[in-house]
Formats: sequence, structure tokens, C-alpha cells
Amino acid sequence: MSDIIIKSNGIKTEHFYVPPFELNKGEAIVIKLINDEQSFNIEMFLKDIFNAKIKHKNTLINQPFTFVDYIREPEFRRIFFPITVGEYLKKNANLSNSYSEKIYEIDWINKKTKISMLPGNPRKLLSLYSVLSKFQNIIVDFAGQDLQGIEFCCNIILEEIYKGGSVIIFDATNSVRNNHFKYIEIELLK
Repeated sequence: MSDIIIKSNGIKTEHFYVPPFELNKGEAIVIKLINDEQSFNIEMFLKDIFNAKIKHKNTLINQPFTFVDYIREPEFRRIFFPITVGEYLKKNANLSNSYSEKIYEIDWINKKTKISMLPGNPRKLLSLYSVLSKFQNIIVDFAGQDLQGIEFCCNIILEEIYKGGSVIIFDATNSVRNNHFKYIEIELLK
């Protein structure tokens, strides 16, 4: 069996071009986006290719990826029945995996902490830990995080690639710096 998880001969649309790349088991790749109004749409389009929701003729996906999504709470729930960290993990994590407990290493977070009380860094960590408790191949971005949060998440990602996981990181801010990651820059065409 091949260790190649994704092989792309390039992804070109009328708006952007992603140069050819391969992502192997146990590697992380950073796709550097241009920090403008198109970044989110480009990221979501590429995410759908990499998690095999849409097919792209030049890209072979041997194992689909799972996106570390933003934690959204419906307005009604947030006001009347706030979602707690424990409830979120029960619904979204594999509770038998050690990652499902890692968020509690932050001393002020417990099972009864309301999701709405979590700022950017812990909120992303909660989502990251829940996805890592179930999946080895992930897609992540660092929207809403400061440099300290990005660095902390990158260290977690390093641990995962050493264990054989593969990671795609979308970076619109040029904040991700690590010698262990491959880098690809998206070229805007218009």
C-alpha cells in the first residue's frame, strides 16, 4: 500500500492555481492563502476536494480528510440552553480516546463550561481535540487564533504527524512557521 495520501497534479480554476504536490502519511502541508476576501471561498472549495466531497480531475485522494470546523452555537441554544464543553465532547468526540480529555488540561475549563465562554484559542483546541479523537487525517485553519494559539496547535500537529497522521493547514496570515511542514503558495489568477 502506498504512503501517498493525496497526489495533485495542480488545481486550477478561473480565480486561482494550486501547484502540484503530494502529501504522504505522516506529513503536514501548509497551503498559503492570499489574505483577502477570496481566501475563505478558496479554502472551502479546497476543503471539499480534500475531504472527498467533490472530485477534481487532477487530484487523487487515497484517504479523505476531516475538517476541524468552527464551533457554532445556534442563537436560541446560546441564550436559553447553552452548550457545555462536556455536551460538545459527548456529541463530537470519541470519549475513549485521550484527546477527549485534553481540553481539561486548561485549568479553568471543565465539563460545565459553556462553549459561548470560550475565546478563540480554547475554542479551536476543543474542536481540534474532538476531531483528533476520531480521525488521523485532518484539515485545519487558525481563524480566530492568536500567535500563541497557532504555535500551540502546530505542536499538537507535529505530535500527530510523528504518529503517522497527515495534516493540511490553511494559512491566510503567514503565521505558520515550522521546518517540518511542506509549503505551497496559491497563485491568484485574477
